[in-house]
Amino acid sequence: MNRLKQLVFLLGFFTVFFSFAQEEKQKITIKYAGNASTAPEIEDGALVFLRDKSQQVHFTHKGINMWCDKAIYYEDQDFIEAFSNVVMKQGDTINMVAKYVEYSGISQLAFASGDVVLTEPQSTLKTDTLRFDRTKQQAYYNTGGTVVRDSSGTITSQIGRYYMNSSKYQFITDVVLVNPQYTLNTERLDFFTENGHAYLFGPSTITGETSKVYCERGFYNTNNDTGHFQRNAKIDYDNRTVEGDSLYFDRNKSFASASNNITVTDTLNNSVAKGHYAEVWRAKDSMYITKRALAITVQDRDSVYMHADTLMVTGPAENRITRAYYNAKLYKSDLAGKSDSIHVDHKKGLTEMINLSRFNSEDAFALARKPVLWNVENQMTGDTIHLISNVKTEQLDSLKVFDNAFIVSKDTVSENGYNQIKGQSLIGLFKDNELYNVDIIKNAETIRYLRNDNQELIGIQKSKSGLINVKIIDQAVDEVRFINQIDGDIFPEEEFPKNARQLRGFDWRGEERPLSVEDLFKDDPPLDLPVIKGLEDYVPPKEFLDDETTKRIEEAGEAAPNKTNKAARNLPKKPTGTPVKIKEE
Repeated sequence: MNRLKQLVFLLGFFTVFFSFAQEEKQKITIKYAGNASTAPEIEDGALVFLRDKSQQVHFTHKGINMWCDKAIYYEDQDFIEAFSNVVMKQGDTINMVAKYVEYSGISQLAFASGDVVLTEPQSTLKTDTLRFDRTKQQAYYNTGGTVVRDSSGTITSQIGRYYMNSSKYQFITDVVLVNPQYTLNTERLDFFTENGHAYLFGPSTITGETSKVYCERGFYNTNNDTGHFQRNAKIDYDNRTVEGDSLYFDRNKSFASASNNITVTDTLNNSVAKGHYAEVWRAKDSMYITKRALAITVQDRDSVYMHADTLMVTGPAENRITRAYYNAKLYKSDLAGKSDSIHVDHKKGLTEMINLSRFNSEDAFALARKPVLWNVENQMTGDTIHLISNVKTEQLDSLKVFDNAFIVSKDTVSENGYNQIKGQSLIGLFKDNELYNVDIIKNAETIRYLRNDNQELIGIQKSKSGLINVKIIDQAVDEVRFINQIDGDIFPEEEFPKNARQLRGFDWRGEERPLSVEDLFKDDPPLDLPVIKGLEDYVPPKEFLDDETTKRIEEAGEAAPNKTNKAARNLPKKPTGTPVKIKEE
């Protein structure tokens, strides 16, 4: 009984095995032909099938259907040639038409030529010659092709491959995607037809009417017109260029953002902004930048640097406003400043240094410290400071200090001596960017250390008047005039009490003064930048004619060992699926 069961089991096993083997060796089946004949002029004793008036020649093989007007079938190699109005269908999704098609039932490789059109649900491919590997479910061309996807546009390339299982195209060499809103050029493009996602490799540009994107590694969603770009990435917006380690772009919103080591260059206003995070709104002509934000106004002789926790630039070029807030600082070679916030009206040439009313703040600077400006050795403070520039020459024209104006400069010899002038307000005048005249207006007071040409102390002057005028030559006080003087006197140093040598409101802040561009950042907390993972690195695809495919072609030739292997005759002479080399960092 046990032996009988074993025989039944073996019989069933061999039945399944041979059924499977027969399935694997399934040959091309001719479903319909108007007439069939042999043609002596055709080698290998092939059969010729022709259509009739009612329908085309129809044959099938493992899930594909093919129709044509004429077919030549080489039965010993299970190979067929189809001529004229050829239609090849695989399931309900893949449809191909051509003037001529070759197909091997053994290798399952097809070759099509003459106005080839391959259609799948989301796109249409047109090319002159196309190779189709049914086993790998890949189609390949290297004679130039065009793919049309309605919502994305038209893509052309010299070499292309379509992966049917993942609905992915891989375009190589002279790749161009033309959309009504932009044109994309790249060395290699991986494109997914189902979701419209495009991956860019090598030097790539996306050029639209109002913007141009450049990157060497990027992603673009053609469905919603958004993208991420890296590796020397930059976006040109009219007269503004955005660069950074990683860029985000939204075409519909005219919006771009940048992260890490960003630079925004304004060629129209000759200015540069830097930081580690930025947002740019082209339609609103505005920009937001933070994380060690730095604005640079480029000038021929001496550029102006402005740093703050946050910078905002709004408005068109002819009416632009720049706002710097939270511990804002200014620096140029002969001028430096610091305040809670800075407001610049570029049209008026007006720079306002103010303190924001931030009550309940634990920041002592916000509550007690006034805006401060240093010009050469002079420190100027007040409740609000205005710098007025000539908008044509971009040079400083005048200076205004409103309420509680105070000028302090350290005496050149004595360690704790300070020259001081204070009043209700102050007006200063500049020539060639150098301060040459200062007026202290209303309730003016002064303490000055007077010295002779040998820098010997003559005495300490203390005076009060309605107004004080100061003349400055070669960046040094040359003359002080007292107008409507109330009282004043000069005291020997030993007769002038030490506790009286500072006017009310005295606040020396020399240690806060930035002496270089680097000093603008010395109070900043440690910088903690996010790690940008970036898009996946370039991975060269396997060759279309790889070892596995070559083996199938050889097996097709073994079916008729004394005859030419027709399955191999229209395949590339050497591997041509290898793309151009893409430079990787």
